[in-house]
Amino acid sequence: MKKSITLIIISLASFIGCSEQKQSTTSTTSTPSTGSFILETTIAEPDKMGTPPDPVKEQFLDPVAQSVPKPQVPKGTILLSKEKPVTASDEFPIIGELSYVTDGEKEGGEGYYLDLYEGLQWVQIDLEEEATLSAIWIWHANSWPEAAHDVIVQVSKDPAFEKGVTTLFNNDYDNSANMGKGRDRPYVETQFGKLVDARNTEARYVRLFSDGSTARDANRYVEVEVYGKP
Repeated sequence: MKKSITLIIISLASFIGCSEQKQSTTSTTSTPSTGSFILETTIAEPDKMGTPPDPVKEQFLDPVAQSVPKPQVPKGTILLSKEKPVTASDEFPIIGELSYVTDGEKEGGEGYYLDLYEGLQWVQIDLEEEATLSAIWIWHANSWPEAAHDVIVQVSKDPAFEKGVTTLFNNDYDNSANMGKGRDRPYVETQFGKLVDARNTEARYVRLFSDGSTARDANRYVEVEVYGKP
């Protein structure tokens, strides 16, 4: 049975060596002069399950995040993706349910993550109405450090992603996904997630690609949060 999450404000511990299960939120600071505020979300400490994988070895790797991002977003921005419908390229996940992607649970243990089959796969969130998107926050994993391969984030008003597609993030530096060589860098998964700037793009659907990781062949997702103004 999935555990409920209680939000409390705490100081953030480092990703490695956490000894106690904790939750936190970023502080919210409004800036009236610009009509924006600092986006907040819950942060769950890593669940160190299973055998530690080998150290992350990846080209062009970003420095490991040591704290939660604090993005400025426009006034009126809200979480749009909570409990919204999720579809995927793999109709029969190896582990978990598609609904885990938008259920608000960010623990790393079994019962909190979705594993899709190996190879290039995608999950897609239907926001159920068009919106102006500010940020997309991604947690592929929340246990041991790893780096997902070929992370590509696209948005569109078309559910088939055949027209009007905007690519917001692409770290496929060798074009192995055949979707164009990306300019973003691979990164190590931490409890702080990966924040993608949605650049006020108007869209209804969010599609996220990956092709395994340095820890596994399967494509894992713990949570995806989409923020914007309806």
